[in-house]
Amino acid sequence: MNITKPDLQILHDLAKKQFEISQTEQMQTLKKEWLLHSTFKGSRPMVYIETGTFEHEIIPPLLKCETDEAREIETKLYRNFVNHTMFGDDFVVRDYFPVHYDSGIKLFDLDIERAETGGLGHQFIHQITDIKEEFHKFEKPSAFFHDKEKAHKEIDFYSELFGDVLPTKLEGVCVYACPTQKVVHLMGMENMLFAMYDYPDEFKAMMNKIASEYIRYFDYLAENKALLPTHGVEEVYMGTFAYNDELPETVSSTLDVYGSSESQETVNVSPEMFGEFVWPCYEKILSHFGLLSYGCCEPVHPIFDDFLSKLPNLRKLSISPWCDEEFMGERLQGGNIIFHRKPSPNFLGVGTELDEAAFIEHIDKTVNAAKGCTLEITQRDVYTVANNPDKVKRYVEIIKSRTEK
Repeated sequence: MNITKPDLQILHDLAKKQFEISQTEQMQTLKKEWLLHSTFKGSRPMVYIETGTFEHEIIPPLLKCETDEAREIETKLYRNFVNHTMFGDDFVVRDYFPVHYDSGIKLFDLDIERAETGGLGHQFIHQITDIKEEFHKFEKPSAFFHDKEKAHKEIDFYSELFGDVLPTKLEGVCVYACPTQKVVHLMGMENMLFAMYDYPDEFKAMMNKIASEYIRYFDYLAENKALLPTHGVEEVYMGTFAYNDELPETVSSTLDVYGSSESQETVNVSPEMFGEFVWPCYEKILSHFGLLSYGCCEPVHPIFDDFLSKLPNLRKLSISPWCDEEFMGERLQGGNIIFHRKPSPNFLGVGTELDEAAFIEHIDKTVNAAKGCTLEITQRDVYTVANNPDKVKRYVEIIKSRTEK
């Protein structure tokens, strides 16, 4: 990679800035607050804004490097601290540059193909059209991958680039497992839903095989030393961090790390059918995680009492805009599951100016519903802020002011 001398200096200065921020008293306090929060001893809700979906409006105006290669690295550095410098949320600035292992599972060794339609749109090319006729496709073992060499090359590269001011470090991430997402990618939503009705035995057998394949994948990760500790700033999908005092610093299996799962694809499946066709697979998989964060955009209240509440390792539960906040507030009061609220993205993502009165009403509803709970707020799925970073900063200020009470 050819990086000019001026660009090298820009990257070096940015890396130094990240490290300096990480050493501030504010960052040390934030780390303590996250740990107290995650152990249900915190004094306030934690707030995090996911910027990845709108960073194209935030980071490019900050870039100073000339070459494309350098600008890509410059962007990665800004991602490590732009939340703190521009928005004032509770994002912790690391005292290192993180590098992650690239690992994954290709279920039944079937390629998940998609046709791009431009922008964010895409369409999956389904590999399964008739689950009964094509059940033999589920007999092939899944393919696993883990690119350790790539990660170590990245460490060497970034260490040489700015290692004298910002160390580079391998960082763990949670293990993610979403079986119904894989199923929809392979056969389509409509086909999946009809298959439960038309071919119940085959569908259950397929889900049972999926559970077995994921468990084999977890063993593969352990055998290949692809698992790293998740007890601090490490990312946990969907939109949170791993801070806890329950998971060990030495990892030998997925029972020692944070896991994440969801099932948005079954939002139109009744709790009874979910319990019969989907839950047995999920329960087997989720029992292999040390701690668990569950849910994304789907409302979890219909399946909480009969299923999710039975998970002893569940620590964070996504309370999406489509979830019954009051119902879940009652269930999570005084317990050891965090009320992980995802406000509607419409307030931040629609319009050039923030409708403060409407947003305050929205947040106050959450505050009232979550009384007696450990509350965490993550804003996700915002694809534009109308090129107005001050709108995001004000958004965070409102959340913090309303949740202080």
